[in-house]
Amino acid sequence: MTDATTQIKEQITANDVVLFMKGTKEMPQCGFSSRVAGVLNYMGVDFSDVNVLADETIRQGIKEFSDWPTIPQLYVKGEFVGGCDIITEMTISGELDTLLEENGVTFDKDAADKIREANA
Repeated sequence: MTDATTQIKEQITANDVVLFMKGTKEMPQCGFSSRVAGVLNYMGVDFSDVNVLADETIRQGIKEFSDWPTIPQLYVKGEFVGGCDIITEMTISGELDTLLEENGVTFDKDAADKIREANA
């Protein structure tokens, strides 16, 4: 698992925002990954996507690395944030905005507000 751990650490260190997901941000391969990638894309967040379906060692390795059993997994500035349900809740509550702002990650505040309005 050392190789996977090294690759994961490199990804989350080299990129401000990383989404370990099934598929890619342009073509998600599961509903949960699609939801999180969709939120990030809609909000204009510049993020790196890692397709866990392309590498079984990364797919298993990320679960062990984060001690989180499901995918997708979002990292901001090297810190694990959560999976689909957590990101959805954080988006609707405004916590995701705060997290991104505190970490200097650029995003479209109007788009984030529109998501909240649509889910009110």
